[in-house]
Amino acid sequence: MSKEERAGREEILECQVMWEPDSKKNTQMDRFRAAVGAGCGLALENYDDLYHWSVESYSDFWAEFWKFSGIVFSHVYDEVVDTSKGIADVPEWFKGSRLNYAENLLRHKENDRVALYVAREGKEEIVKVTFEELRQEVALFAAAMRKMGVKKGDRVVGYLPNSEHAVEAMLAAASIGAIWSSTSPDFGVNGVLDRFSQIQPKLIFSVEAVVYNGKEHNHMEKLQQVVKGLPDLKKVVVIPYVSSREKIDLSKIPNSVFLDDFLATGTSEQAPQLEFEQLPFSHPLFIMFSSGTTGAPKCMVHSAGGTLIQHLKEHLLHGNMTSSDILLCYTTAGWMMWNWMVSILATGAAMVLYDGSPLVPTPNVLWDLVDRIGITVLVTGAKWLSVLEEKAMKPGGTDIISCFMGHNFSLPVYKGEIQARNLGMAVEAWNEEGKAVWGESGELVCTKPIPCQPTHFWNDENGNKYRKAYFSKFPGIWAHGDYCRINPKTGGIIMLGRSDGTLNPNGVRFGSSEIYNIVESFEEVEDSLCVPQYNKYREERVILFLKMASGHAFQPDLVKRIRDAIRVGLSARHVPSLILETKGIPYTLNGKKVEVAVKQIIAGKAVEQGGAFSNPETLDLYRDIPELQGF
Repeated sequence: MSKEERAGREEILECQVMWEPDSKKNTQMDRFRAAVGAGCGLALENYDDLYHWSVESYSDFWAEFWKFSGIVFSHVYDEVVDTSKGIADVPEWFKGSRLNYAENLLRHKENDRVALYVAREGKEEIVKVTFEELRQEVALFAAAMRKMGVKKGDRVVGYLPNSEHAVEAMLAAASIGAIWSSTSPDFGVNGVLDRFSQIQPKLIFSVEAVVYNGKEHNHMEKLQQVVKGLPDLKKVVVIPYVSSREKIDLSKIPNSVFLDDFLATGTSEQAPQLEFEQLPFSHPLFIMFSSGTTGAPKCMVHSAGGTLIQHLKEHLLHGNMTSSDILLCYTTAGWMMWNWMVSILATGAAMVLYDGSPLVPTPNVLWDLVDRIGITVLVTGAKWLSVLEEKAMKPGGTDIISCFMGHNFSLPVYKGEIQARNLGMAVEAWNEEGKAVWGESGELVCTKPIPCQPTHFWNDENGNKYRKAYFSKFPGIWAHGDYCRINPKTGGIIMLGRSDGTLNPNGVRFGSSEIYNIVESFEEVEDSLCVPQYNKYREERVILFLKMASGHAFQPDLVKRIRDAIRVGLSARHVPSLILETKGIPYTLNGKKVEVAVKQIIAGKAVEQGGAFSNPETLDLYRDIPELQGF
C-alpha cells in the first residue's frame, strides 16, 4: 500500500465528531433496546449490540418492533417470516396478518391537531389541515373513487405537485386497496408515459398549472397528451391549482372533471365515513419507478405492510419522531422521499408540504418556514445544500422505498459519514470476490431478507428483471448498485456513488464521489462529472469533466492543481487521465448526476432517455469529443 493510499484511508477512519447525543436523553431507540433486553433476556448495552442482534435474529427483531410500534391490525400474523429462505427468495412477511396502511396513518384521534402545513411558492399563507379535516377529505376522495368503480388492485396515479391533494388521493386509494403511483409536474410527456403506460391506471389526478422559480407553467397541454397515451383511464380529475376553474378548459380531455365535481359524486345526505379494506401484509401499496436514464423505467411494487413497518422503524427509532414533531422534507411527489415523508403521519407528527423553488424569493425560503412553523426535522437533498454553500450562506432509497443506513439520535455524528446501518438491515461492503471489506471501498449488499424489498416488478411474470436488477452481481445476495465504505472504527458509512459507474483504472477501484469531494473545494469549478472510458482491449482510463463557475476560465494551472489535490488526498492512481471542460452536466429530474448515460455515450452507444433527464440537451455535449478518440 502506498503512502498516499494509507494517508487517505486514515483520514477517512479518523473522523471528526460533529455532534454527540445527550447521554441523559431517553430516546425511543433507547426504550426499544431496553424493552427488547428485558423481554428477550439479552444484554444489549449499546446500539452496536442492538444492531447485530437485529440482523442475526431478524425474525425476532421484526416481531419485537411490531409490538413496540403499535401497528393497527385486524388479524395478527401466524408467522413473521420463513427464515429458511434467503433474500433472493423474497419470502412472505407477517403471513396471515390483515391491516391497512391508510388506517395506520390516520389513527391519531387528536382531531384539532395539525397534520399538514401546506406552503407554496408565491403564496404568503400557510394552509393548515388538521387530522380530522384530513380524515374527512380522504373519506370524500375514497367515496368518489368507489362510486366510479375503483377497487382493490386498481391503479390510481397522480401527476401532481407536493400538495395536500396528493396526500389525500394517495391515502384514499390505499384505504380501498388500490395501488398508488405518482410523478411530479416537471416530468415531460414521454417521462410520464414511460412510467404510467406500463401499469394501466384507471384514474389520474392532475393540476392545470404550477408555479416554479417565479414563473407559471401551464400543465394542460402535457396532460392532454398523457391522457391520450393512457387508453385504460376511466376518469381524469383536474385540480384548479393556480387558476380558477372558470379559466380552465377541459373540453380537449376526455372523461375529465374538476376535483369538486368528482368529490360531489361520492357524497349523499350524510358525509361519507372512512372505510379501511383489511388486506394482507404483502398487498401492493405503491409502484415506484427506477430513473429510466438508460432504458425503460423498472416498475417496483412495494407492499403495504413492508412499507409501513420499515417507515415506522425509521421514523420512531432512528428519527425519534413523536407527535410533537413537525417535519419538512423538500421533495416532489415523483421521488421515494415523498412516500417516506407521508408515513410520518403514523407517528402522530405533522409534515410540511412545500411546492416551489427552494431559492425563490430568496435562498432562505426553507429556513424561513422552519422559523415560521417551528419545524423540528428538515430533510433535503444535497443539491440544495451545495447551492447554499456556493452562495456562501451560513445556516443557524427507491429500491426499498426507505433506507439501508441513516440517522440515529443515540449515536455521534462524524464528519462526512452517515451515522450507522439501520436496524434489521444486514448491510456490508463486498469486494469483487464476494468478501466483506471494512475500511475499504466495496459494493453495498444486503445479506438477509427485509420486509421492505419490492415484492416483485410489475409485468415481470417470471421474475427475470427482478433477479437481474438485484441478484446478478452476487447470487442470492442483494446488490442494487451502490458503492460505499464502512468505517470499522465508527460504524459510519460513506457513500461513493453508483457501482455501475465505479472507476477501476489499473486495478484500483473507487467511486466517483471520492473525486467530487476534492474537486468541489475549487471555487473555479461549478460542477463536475467523472466517468470511465474503455478501449477495445477493455483497458480503462478515467475522464473528469469540469463545468466552470461564472467568471472563471478553464486553465492549465487549474488542471494541475486539481491533479495535485487528488494525488495528495487520494493517491497517484486516482488521478484522471484526462481533465476536460464541459458546458453542462446531465441530471435526473430528482437532482442526481447521470454518469452511466455519459459513459455509454462516450463509448458510442445509444442512450434511451425515458424522459428522465432535467436537462437532456447536455447529453449531446459528450458526443464525438476529439480528445476521447483513438483510445
